Amino acid sequence: MIDQVRKILRQPEMIVKTWAAARGEDEDVTEAEVRDRLVEFEELWDELFPTEQARIVQLLVERIDVDIDGISIRLRTEGMTSLVAEMRARPSLGRAA
Repeated sequence: MIDQVRKILRQPEMIVKTWAAARGEDEDVTEAEVRDRLVEFEELWDELFPTEQARIVQLLVERIDVDIDGISIRLRTEGMTSLVAEMRARPSLGRAA
């Protein structure tokens, strides 16, 4: 399930939806900044403690439906906005100071 959430976060339409939601709270946020933060999140994920990973999954995932045809994951828009806000508040990972 985690791998599927990570794939969803990289999809262009998710980046645009997240950017649109984030602009509701901060109209200065750019689409490129949202994309960069979601890429950084991908890099950061494996370094997080399991409790922090669980907190983020609960923040992002509204519902998971499993049936014989596959899995369907519904994400929380407000969770995406919150994640981007948290990532914006942290210094960029992997960038020289």
